[in-house]
Amino acid sequence: MTGVQQLVGLAPLTFGGAAAMTFGAAYVRGLTGFGMAIILVPLLGLIVPPGEAVVLGILLQLLIGPVGIRLILADADRPTAVPIALLAMATTPIGMLALHATPSDVARLLITLAAVAAFVAVLLPKHPDGHRPSHAAIAGTGLSSGILTGFAAMPGPPVVPFYLRRHLEPKVARASMLLIFFATAIAGTLAALWVGIATFRLFLIALILFVPMWLGNYVGARHFGRVPPHIWQAMVAVVLGVAAVSAVVRLLN
Repeated sequence: MTGVQQLVGLAPLTFGGAAAMTFGAAYVRGLTGFGMAIILVPLLGLIVPPGEAVVLGILLQLLIGPVGIRLILADADRPTAVPIALLAMATTPIGMLALHATPSDVARLLITLAAVAAFVAVLLPKHPDGHRPSHAAIAGTGLSSGILTGFAAMPGPPVVPFYLRRHLEPKVARASMLLIFFATAIAGTLAALWVGIATFRLFLIALILFVPMWLGNYVGARHFGRVPPHIWQAMVAVVLGVAAVSAVVRLLN
């Protein structure tokens, strides 16, 4: 363990805490289709600098992205998910550059505001039946999701309300979000390598954390579909609410 500790730069107890955080956040991802970054990045920010926490969040999403990809591609609402994903990939480097130039305290504040905004947005009334999002809404969601991916490893705040406010089956909303998040993880990893903030140490930590992440995602995915749609949507709102409150409390402390 000493050798691993020297490589990752974290004490065994601290690393165990990171593994537990990762398992819990991945369980939420498997169950709801989102939430891993919103929950995990602020928590990891307690044990590593915010910039490293963002890169770790992106790397972990990259590793878990291919899991279940065939089902995700089959269920996703491609007319919206594909353009959002492509736009998000294009703007991810902008967010990464902004993160690189932002002081840590300011970055924590902005990440907190993103978590709170997502919770508020998902509480807004649903669109009427048959609503089709405009090209402007799709573009705005993609652009903002990419910037937030690079800045906070959080593509979710614009994407989750976009799908949850429409009358879609949970499996369609979940698959659409997962498809977008995998695309942003690819772009985020490339941007982190380009900026030079994705280090071998962070890659190693992400690889070690893959095991608890896979287990958490597996258990969450097994539970998905066993709850009625309205309860699933309520759980999504609760996850966002807990993440927002937790982010505010950590910021105040």
